[in-house]
Amino acid sequence: MAKGGQTPKDPASPEMLAAWRQMEAGDVAGARREARRILATQPSPEDRAQAEELLRRTQTPLPVYGFAVLVLAILGLLVALALSRY
Repeated sequence: MAKGGQTPKDPASPEMLAAWRQMEAGDVAGARREARRILATQPSPEDRAQAEELLRRTQTPLPVYGFAVLVLAILGLLVALALSRY
């Protein structure tokens, strides 16, 4: 869930303000969808910058995927060891 106070002081448009408020309310998927919709409609430079910033802030960090692969590998190894004992 997003922390309060992350909305820029001067959202470029009402659409961007709505996207930032969605993110602050915890609806990250909805905020990302709204930002992508804004980017698809030839936005002003300010809207474009803010939409790209919102998408950048809500992107899943790459180390999370590496950690998930590591956990799956360890779990697979543990299951293989457990099955080999029977």
